[in-house]
Amino acid sequence: MRQWLIPTRLLCNKHLLGEHVEHHMFIGAINKGKSLQGYLIKGLLDPKTLQSRHGLIAKEMLLRDFKHNSPLPYAKCKLKGKVNIKANIKELAKRCNECRKRIERGSK
Repeated sequence: MRQWLIPTRLLCNKHLLGEHVEHHMFIGAINKGKSLQGYLIKGLLDPKTLQSRHGLIAKEMLLRDFKHNSPLPYAKCKLKGKVNIKANIKELAKRCNECRKRIERGSK
């Protein structure tokens, strides 16, 4: 699980929907009191951005004609994290050809 936190338009459909699902998983883990330390240490999560990022993802999903009927439950979380967005752009470009094409088009 991770938050990419890159501009949503740069994510392919698979990664857009994947990050959406993972937001729900993170909120579920928070609400169940599970530890997220590993994600925080590895820079894979910034809990303070879960609500706003979910909104951006939902908006992008609708722009791509996907349905969105899963509001993100509220989670009280005082954890702080930091995600390296520049590193995530590079990592995603290596992992996924479709994202790489979107990233290349988006940087022009």
